[in-house]
Amino acid sequence: MNPQLFFVVSSGRSGTAMLHKALSALPNVEMHHEYMVHHIQPLAVRHYLGLTAEGETQAVLRQTYGAAAEYCDKDFWGDSSNKLSWLIPELAALFPEAKFVHLVRDGRKVAGSFFHKLGDECYDDRSTEILRAYIEDGAAEPPPEKKYWWPWPKQNDDATKAFHNYSQFERIAWHWSEINRVILQDLAPVSENQKHFVRLEDLRADRALLEGLYKFLDLPFSDEAFALFQRPHNVNRPEDKPLSEAERAQFEAIAGPMMARLGYAARPEYVVNY
Repeated sequence: MNPQLFFVVSSGRSGTAMLHKALSALPNVEMHHEYMVHHIQPLAVRHYLGLTAEGETQAVLRQTYGAAAEYCDKDFWGDSSNKLSWLIPELAALFPEAKFVHLVRDGRKVAGSFFHKLGDECYDDRSTEILRAYIEDGAAEPPPEKKYWWPWPKQNDDATKAFHNYSQFERIAWHWSEINRVILQDLAPVSENQKHFVRLEDLRADRALLEGLYKFLDLPFSDEAFALFQRPHNVNRPEDKPLSEAERAQFEAIAGPMMARLGYAARPEYVVNY
């Protein structure tokens, strides 16, 4: 088989699991959520920080995604994964016909979701210090568990010094802003007919926009798909916690420009009903 490949890139906590569930229901799609994550997440962070050997990133992607596509028996093969957000140029070079969906969500909801629901696996103090020691002091490489592998600013980045003093919440806010910056930057050279930008909030509110996403992917659309997007998914704690005033100020200081760039500056923080 020679399936059509597509990759959903995002910050995470943005509807990637929901999209995975919706597309997995189609009989001609082999759909994944964070495919081979224990290989790809450490690779993505090391690649972003310039710590991979020459040719290493392409080799790992060829051994994982390339092999999966080779043996796929469906017409479409997709992965919905924030880990791929750091690897777009390499994926585009390896799979020149692949399509990319940039899925975004209000950064305040993303940061709050990571912080309150996945705080033990996303930029916690101990795991962050272990990765810092590996990057800066030459300590032993951490194991390939999710909690250890979240990017730091690059050494020549203006944010590097500030990042050392960030709280866990501020690190998460930086992550949301930076990963979307990288996605926008790296998708810029990709052909217009191979990339699609959409906000999660708009997919939930506007049936036509969700149908447009399916059309972009050349997949059949149904009312059941739109209904699926009305319900939150991948929820380990069914509760919504709007940001506190202090958190809102911290988030705005770090990610305010990206909120404006992605069209969220004038939107109030919404409440998720479970």
